[in-house]
Amino acid sequence: MPHNDARTVQEYIDETPSWADGTAVKDVAMTPMQIRIWGLACAGKFFEGLVVFMTGVALPLMVVEFNLQSSDKGLVGAASLFGILIGATALGGLADIFGRKLMFIAEMVIFTIFLICVALSTSFAWLIFFLFAMGLALGCDYPTAHLVISESIPSKCRGKLVLSAFGFQAVGALVGTLIGFFILRAYDSVMDWRMMYATAIVPAILVVIGRFYVTQSSHWLVSKGRMTEAERETEKLLRRDPAYPKKVTLAVPKVPEGGHPKAHYGKLFDKPKSRRATIFASVPWFLQDLGTYGIGIFTPTILASTIGSTNEHARNLTEIIHNDVMAAKGAAFIDILLIVGIIAAILLADKVGRIKLQVWGFLGCAFGLVLAALSFHFTGTMQMILIFGGFMIFNFMTNMGPNAMTYLLAGEVFPTRIRGMGAGFAASFAKIGAVATAFLFPIILKDIGTANLLYILVGTSLLGAFVTWRFQIETKGVNLEEIGV
Repeated sequence: MPHNDARTVQEYIDETPSWADGTAVKDVAMTPMQIRIWGLACAGKFFEGLVVFMTGVALPLMVVEFNLQSSDKGLVGAASLFGILIGATALGGLADIFGRKLMFIAEMVIFTIFLICVALSTSFAWLIFFLFAMGLALGCDYPTAHLVISESIPSKCRGKLVLSAFGFQAVGALVGTLIGFFILRAYDSVMDWRMMYATAIVPAILVVIGRFYVTQSSHWLVSKGRMTEAERETEKLLRRDPAYPKKVTLAVPKVPEGGHPKAHYGKLFDKPKSRRATIFASVPWFLQDLGTYGIGIFTPTILASTIGSTNEHARNLTEIIHNDVMAAKGAAFIDILLIVGIIAAILLADKVGRIKLQVWGFLGCAFGLVLAALSFHFTGTMQMILIFGGFMIFNFMTNMGPNAMTYLLAGEVFPTRIRGMGAGFAASFAKIGAVATAFLFPIILKDIGTANLLYILVGTSLLGAFVTWRFQIETKGVNLEEIGV
């Protein structure tokens, strides 16, 4: 039904009113539905940070209960990350087929079921399986949460709102570490790790319920030719009091002769432009995950082995918990810089641009890791200053730069028809790095030492800066409907 005033979904979302004399209003408040979508997407990233980084605190108690060796500890750290790797592609791509809303709900249902199972695990084998299955859901959340936000908010503040949601991963990491700390202090039991995971069950159920009450992506509906539904969902998304706009009439997009080609993963590589976007979205994310997850999960372990306030060879449960409490306290202090870093990213992404933040972030990560590695050439106060300072710089720079920007860019550089697949593939490729470090970190720490491992991560950070600069695609303020056109 063509109309002279018909507009695209994003034009309706980006529209701002004007005064009678034609002066444009700079900003319009988000609608209740936009706020609801953003808040429920935040929850998924919060739970990822909570359960993945909580593993670092829970691990020493799992070692006692299941009598784990170094390779077993690597499996615990890698299980949920391997699930994310598989889930981001296997499930995240389904958002392009079945719609953003269905997968937004399904992933949280899967997460909640297996979170309960993790807390009730009866053996090491079941624990690994349940952590993996929980990771499948978190993997699906990588592209899906990004899409439900980015396809429902104005272009000029997309970076700020997507990154503020992603920032809840850092909040979850800090909260998870603090929960572990307080439970260890309060109960002093080998079963404490189960209680740590159980604290997230009720909040997860509430998020499942909330996700039933969000709109479907109008961008996705338009890409499927379902224009009537898209108009209805756009009206629901932009419902305000007083109503504005009163009526949504969407422009029918131009369809290539013979129709749009069927979306599949081969579309990520079939043209030079597609390959550039795929390399740019995937490789820097892989390189940053090598450091971010390795350092993030095993910060308590590294601190416990380097600062002199812990007993290196714990002889009983009391000493193990004491070591764990001290390491958790240090890790929580360092994790605060993750939150400071993401705040900086939120403030700068739509002003400075994604590329500059990612390049300088990688370089800053390398500098922080050099300081941390140098700490092993000192003892006493200087060692403490260097290792804490190095990790704090790393956490700040990674969340201001590559950890935040890679997530943001992966959901922006692909066209709507394959955006879920593209973002999901990038997340899966990135998690190869996360899984590798989570599994190999305990082994490599033992074989080559922490300092040499940190120097290797310095090299991967510098390589991340180079790849970002070489394949850069700036998306600051770009209308998503123009991507891939």
